[in-house]
Amino acid sequence: MAEPTRTERVSTDDGELDLHVWVPDQGSGPGVLLIQEIFGVGDYIKAVAARLARDGYVVAAPDLFWRISPGWAAAHDEAGLAASFELAQRFDVETGVGDCLAALARLRAAPEVRGGVGVLGFCLGGTVAHLVGAAGDPDAVVSYYGSGVPEALDRLADISCPALYHFGGDDPYIAAAGVDAVREAVEDAGRDDLEVHVQARAGHAFDNHEAPMFHDTTAAAAAWAVTQRFLAEHLHRA
Repeated sequence: MAEPTRTERVSTDDGELDLHVWVPDQGSGPGVLLIQEIFGVGDYIKAVAARLARDGYVVAAPDLFWRISPGWAAAHDEAGLAASFELAQRFDVETGVGDCLAALARLRAAPEVRGGVGVLGFCLGGTVAHLVGAAGDPDAVVSYYGSGVPEALDRLADISCPALYHFGGDDPYIAAAGVDAVREAVEDAGRDDLEVHVQARAGHAFDNHEAPMFHDTTAAAAAWAVTQRFLAEHLHRA
């Protein structure tokens, strides 16, 4: 079930983006907006969507790069990484947040969605998920190694829903001081629905099984178990 059940078109102020939708076998469930890494909506994101669908979620993955390279799905090698970094440099994060808010509204209105709707993002998507949580109305936020999260901690107070942050303890793209800042901000918020989990020996993109230069099987399994528990706790089926 790696391929989406269908692809919808979502209107924005300056055009339409593709929203790839996966429906679980039971036909309905809570919703998860799945926000891509810089590699695009390719094999890895499709595999994550299939994972979530197996757990009973209706999943929707927007094409964030539709303005600069529609349908981007890079290979998980050095060339694909370099090309994806180049695209990410041209990507406007705030515009992408607006796109995700439109996609979130579409997902919430989907006939198959029964229950809460959360946002889950990886890498670039981890930062965007944090900002969507601040700007929108998801019922839960999960952010994996969002490199922009430490610089956007002023938005944490705007997130009223439960939020979960995953980091690798040996991530060359996110300084340890940045992870510590996220921990401290969450502790200072004094809320038991905000969580930070650090996989001590993992680097960046440790969940990405398509990228051998990043993937850490042990860290990925541990973090995913936390994510499954968190989503089940906060996205109740109606």
